Amino acid sequence: MPRSSFASKSYRTPAIVLRTHKLGEADRIVVLLTPSHGQVRAVAKGVRRTSSRLGATLEPFMLVDAQLSTGRSLHVVTQAQIRAPYGQRLAADYRSYTAAHAMAETAERLTEDDVDAAAQYRLLHGAFAALARGEQDPSLILDSFLLRSVATAGWTPSFSGCVRCGAPGPHVAVNVPLGGVVCAACRPAGSLSPAPESIDLLDALLTGDWARAASSEAAARREAANIVSGYLQWHLERVVKSLKHVERA
Repeated sequence: MPRSSFASKSYRTPAIVLRTHKLGEADRIVVLLTPSHGQVRAVAKGVRRTSSRLGATLEPFMLVDAQLSTGRSLHVVTQAQIRAPYGQRLAADYRSYTAAHAMAETAERLTEDDVDAAAQYRLLHGAFAALARGEQDPSLILDSFLLRSVATAGWTPSFSGCVRCGAPGPHVAVNVPLGGVVCAACRPAGSLSPAPESIDLLDALLTGDWARAASSEAAARREAANIVSGYLQWHLERVVKSLKHVERA
């Protein structure tokens, strides 16, 4: 094949490995999230052979530099180098590992039809880096990521002002379908009445106030996590299966 023809079908990109599954006897399909090409599904040929140099590189949660060639349905990974071995670090801690799975599944769902996934890529990259550093509770990092990823997709919640009339808080009710807190005058039937500490935590997670989030109690974290999960799955219109495997403190 002439070099110009190969170059026109080949591209290089940073990528986060979201998921992999087996193909045939020695190959693997990898689902990648890239900043410029969106979500990419590609074949990594021969990576399941013990002699393959790509096998340990194209594992879930790894940040890699990938060389790919385009195909009709699936692209092909021709080269890959590790930029950050998040997968290795996260596999050493079960809570971080299960949180990363939920993050990756969410990112995959939110970028299925989105070619411009740069913001989701940056968000996931930052979340994996935070998990790998181990400086915050993995559950807090997960819930903050979930809120921000849904907000990035266009469904920004509010936990300060009423989502219906804009009245400033604090408010004592949360309505998941409406997307946040509601005042007494706007509160529809079926709204939740979480503890004020839980609402405060939700606001801290959405805005990235880690000092406020880290000072929260276990009860507030549990209640906030349930609200985050409900909000995520309301907008995705499907269950995020890996959330049920997340181990929380």
